[in-house]
Amino acid sequence: MVFPLPDGTSVSALIAGGLEPALAIGAEARRGAGVRLDIVTLQLPFRPPSIRDFVTFEAHVEGVRKSVDGASGVPDAWYDAPTFYFTNPHALYGPDQAVPRPKTCRALDFELEVACVLGRGGTDLDEKQARESIFGYTIMNDWSARDIQSREMKVGLGPAKGKDFATSIGPWVVTADEVDDLHTVDGFLDLDCSVSVNGAPVGHDRLSNMNWTFAQMIAYASRDSLVVPGDLLASGTTGGGGCLAELWGRRGRHDPPPLEPNDEVRIDVERIGSLTGSVAGTSGHVAEGARVGSVAHPESSA
Repeated sequence: MVFPLPDGTSVSALIAGGLEPALAIGAEARRGAGVRLDIVTLQLPFRPPSIRDFVTFEAHVEGVRKSVDGASGVPDAWYDAPTFYFTNPHALYGPDQAVPRPKTCRALDFELEVACVLGRGGTDLDEKQARESIFGYTIMNDWSARDIQSREMKVGLGPAKGKDFATSIGPWVVTADEVDDLHTVDGFLDLDCSVSVNGAPVGHDRLSNMNWTFAQMIAYASRDSLVVPGDLLASGTTGGGGCLAELWGRRGRHDPPPLEPNDEVRIDVERIGSLTGSVAGTSGHVAEGARVGSVAHPESSA
């Protein structure tokens, strides 16, 4: 059953109010009349003000680096801190929504991730404050155009058009208290995670195989900066086939094949639920390349 929030209360407002008030509002809502889940259409749970996507699984880095960069092993710098990039908060898709395949992409991939949602913000949070700031968790699929990503990252910046066309989140936000008992003694959230394409299993891992906890990720993101309520911080892709590119890197070939229009990807995460998304056709237009040899080099006046 699902229960409507009080009139005028959005999920974003609920998150911004913090976990404890939200639990009280939820308890009150459940006293009202509910609606069967099978007769409602789930939408995008909420719109986060920002999305930081981390890369916290060593096995993922090793496999994808070979596939995307043609390099072996894990960079030494990866062990220094929980590195992240910002992705596009305006290109979000909810449960069961089809995402567009970029026009020039022929190596479309999914990414199995779990993301935490902040209910409090701050600057220079310590790990205790960071853990207490977590409102809840959701599933995230960071769709990736691997051929575009591989080419553009040769410029030396992070992923751009290879990533910013679509991110799916949902099916809902599970509050932190619902999974608190699954934390390990060292602070990792131990959830079973799996992904399938068109019903065929592709990848499986446990979230506790992350190399950093969500608290460490949040604390690092807030260092010399600011995190705010509603911010979404994703674990990065699991190992064990959490994306196709990891398997391509290990096998030296596109096996399984890249995603095509009408393919369906389903991600299942223990205690959180299932997030399904499909691939639509191509979209957009192809930009022309830069002009060559157009930079003027003024002579030194010295």
